[in-house]
Amino acid sequence: MARVIKSPIPIDLANGERSVFLAGSIEMGRAEAWQAEFELALADLPVAVLNPRRDEWDAAWEQAINNPLFRGQVEWELEGLERASVVAMYFAPTTQAPITLLELGLLARSGKLIVCCPPGFWRRGNVEVVCNRYQIPLVAELPDLVQAVRERLQA
Repeated sequence: MARVIKSPIPIDLANGERSVFLAGSIEMGRAEAWQAEFELALADLPVAVLNPRRDEWDAAWEQAINNPLFRGQVEWELEGLERASVVAMYFAPTTQAPITLLELGLLARSGKLIVCCPPGFWRRGNVEVVCNRYQIPLVAELPDLVQAVRERLQA
């Protein structure tokens, strides 16, 4: 029943439709494809899953505002973060995830975040302090993040 919307497909949510944005480590070659696991785990729910892991991403793209492909990706992600009912955020220990850290700061006060930051993430202490300060649910394992997101979406 869940439907997956991946960048660059426009984010077309029905009025009142519940949705989850999959924010987190996406460094190609270093981060596991955790988003696919999430899609499967939520497949039975009537929700939209907003997945920024673009199938045709090209790491050679110039990361500049005047590059329409790069800018479109970043704007898609910002729109998804703003429109999502819930934001699931995962910090993979094998990555540095600078954009995810930026997104944590952007959304810390939103009330939408559920964060997973396993031991071994290089800035786990910073993530823990931000989550504690802004009362953001924080779990240490990916299956716990899936469960917490399911519960929030079904509430």
